[in-house]
Amino acid sequence: IFGVGFALGGYCPGTCVVGAGEGRKDALWAVGGGVQGFLRPNPGFAAPAAADEVVRTTRIQARACSESDRAAWNAFVHAHPDGTFFHLAEWQDVLRRAFGHATHYLLVEESGTIRGVLPLAEVKSLVFGHALVSTPFCVYGGILAADEAAKRALETQACALARELGVDHLEMRNRRRQHPDWPVKDLYVTFRKAIDADSEQNLLAIPRKQRAMVRKGIQKGLRAEVDARADRHYAMYSESLRNLGTPVFAKRYLETLQDVFGADCEILTVLHGDEPVASVLSFYFRDEVLPYYGGGTQAARGV
Repeated sequence: IFGVGFALGGYCPGTCVVGAGEGRKDALWAVGGGVQGFLRPNPGFAAPAAADEVVRTTRIQARACSESDRAAWNAFVHAHPDGTFFHLAEWQDVLRRAFGHATHYLLVEESGTIRGVLPLAEVKSLVFGHALVSTPFCVYGGILAADEAAKRALETQACALARELGVDHLEMRNRRRQHPDWPVKDLYVTFRKAIDADSEQNLLAIPRKQRAMVRKGIQKGLRAEVDARADRHYAMYSESLRNLGTPVFAKRYLETLQDVFGADCEILTVLHGDEPVASVLSFYFRDEVLPYYGGGTQAARGV
């Protein structure tokens, strides 16, 4: 029902609420559909047939990750070719502290050595329903496994947990599709670009019109500072989302990210003179930097 209202109204969940507050009829239909969909009886999670086959053929078992497992978990993530920043064990603290979500971090081990990990969190939302997600508020997630047996064990446990919790769906945010017969969403695109040691080469890699804007900023004397606190970033980030009609996270989420990840979570703020005009929060993982949350003021348009 919500999907029909979404398609007809042309709103995202946040902007449809804003539109409803302004009295727009199409937005009211979208919100109404979302509420009805949430209240409608749900049969619960049903695993695809292939997942049932996994249950019948898996011999090894997955278990919950404990505090003492975290160093080994992170070492496995860093060593795995498909490991991402969003597989790190510290996200469990972020999701609990910032949002109060129940987390279920699963691992498979053999002879004391980790062979696979799966970060999961249970999300209950009026708009998005009841789901078990790997990983909420993250662009990536899903299973990291050393072999097929470990992968099957984690899939088995995830499907069993989804049934036990009675969720609407189990969501794996893999970089690549893992099962051709499982439902999939193709809503997002990943952009990756190698960074050259020569800053001029990086500048030349930017498309011509955008490069002209970068040079304009340099000519206007823009400078950047690393912020130890989230205050300036949050003010600009929330202003940008407000202008788009999108609800914003509480500031404690960004503060929790800084506290949990330390130097691997950096806020860079751009100033024109002494006035902050833009800011970006980035994550560092292995040899990658991931700009994640950004925003700017109205004054940024002029510089």
